[in-house]
Amino acid sequence: MRTIGKSLYGAAVLLLLVCCQSHAKSDASKEEPLPTPMAADTPQDLSGYETAYFASGCFWCVEAIFESVRGVKEVISGYAGGLEKDPTYEQVSYGRTGHAEAVEVYYDPEQISFFELVQVFFGSHDPTTLNRQGPDRGAQYRSIAFYKSPEEQKIITAYIEALEENQVYDQPIVTEVTPFTLFYKAEYYHQDYERRNPNNPYIQNVSIPRLNRFKANFKEYLKENAH
Repeated sequence: MRTIGKSLYGAAVLLLLVCCQSHAKSDASKEEPLPTPMAADTPQDLSGYETAYFASGCFWCVEAIFESVRGVKEVISGYAGGLEKDPTYEQVSYGRTGHAEAVEVYYDPEQISFFELVQVFFGSHDPTTLNRQGPDRGAQYRSIAFYKSPEEQKIITAYIEALEENQVYDQPIVTEVTPFTLFYKAEYYHQDYERRNPNNPYIQNVSIPRLNRFKANFKEYLKENAH
């Protein structure tokens, strides 16, 4: 990977190759009781926020990354990109649905733009590995940038072209650029998993280190309490 200009800083600063293995996640969730719903689970009024959708490996990790970003109000873990209606975690984990683990990002466009979210997306995972993030293999971990309008599609494709023209990665980018259709919220115990399970071995060894690497390279994008 080559160093490129400041305008591409958010996309070029790192390749994060760690995310959660499907068996590791399954084992981790079995190691401790599932958390009970918390008072904070009371539905929020998110009607005033825009939404963006991304898939880049383990949604535990991706959720925590986007929740640390200024202008982001809420991030929900779920499934998208497939045809199966109301998929379960087990179905997605076994690759039976066509869905990927994804996140739904609620953000304030006056504080952060869709372009900047795209920078966060590409800067926090490896978009060159097909159906894989680090040690995790399977289509459920593939890289997808979803768009809801022609303008968002142009932003994503133009950014990919810039990354490739500047030879940011040693291999071709294989991120899918896909029109958004439906997002299915994951089971409640997957929501805010890192925050609710800080002592979980997977969270300690994989998720938190990945988040910390992101924070180190995107300081200007972080919420004040996320530094």
